[in-house]
Amino acid sequence: MVGLGNPGKHYANTRHNVGFIFVKQIARSWNVKLRKKRYSAKTAEVEKENEKVLLALPQTYMNRSGYSVREILDGTGISPEQLIVVYDDLDIPLGEIRIRKEGGPGTHKGMDSIIQEIQTIAFPRIRIGIGPLPPDWDAAEFVLSPFEEGEKPLLEQSLKKAQEALELILAGEIDKAMNSYNQKGLA
Repeated sequence: MVGLGNPGKHYANTRHNVGFIFVKQIARSWNVKLRKKRYSAKTAEVEKENEKVLLALPQTYMNRSGYSVREILDGTGISPEQLIVVYDDLDIPLGEIRIRKEGGPGTHKGMDSIIQEIQTIAFPRIRIGIGPLPPDWDAAEFVLSPFEEGEKPLLEQSLKKAQEALELILAGEIDKAMNSYNQKGLA
């Protein structure tokens, strides 16, 4: 599982780093530390559902996430279908998530980088809503802004849903995860 974001304290709590935030939360709940530096990422391994799960935070910056993901796939022998990418989505309201088995990058530069590097769109992803873009805001400025105090309960709601969806995906039930979490305002 790869969480997308930008390394460094400056970006730590920004909307664009919600993939990092999620993977760090999973690591804490699974009692592992993301320390090991390999595949141009901070990584940790854990056994879950009788399978080894590699958690990774690419340290290549968002727009070059694909380099790290390609290194992970090449270095571990994991197939793209076994990859789960978690990232922010401006088109999904804060508090909601979407699960997909595959698909294009949309306007997300990190996803575009991954697809360019691994040459497939056939990998699952969890998209965590950070939207909508407020009027008169530049999208780049907005995604690099921190969550406001009043938004944190909705962020926690998103992260909880994403963890529940992840558990279903790891159990081989991605269709159930999609049915449960891809309906607006439900789940």
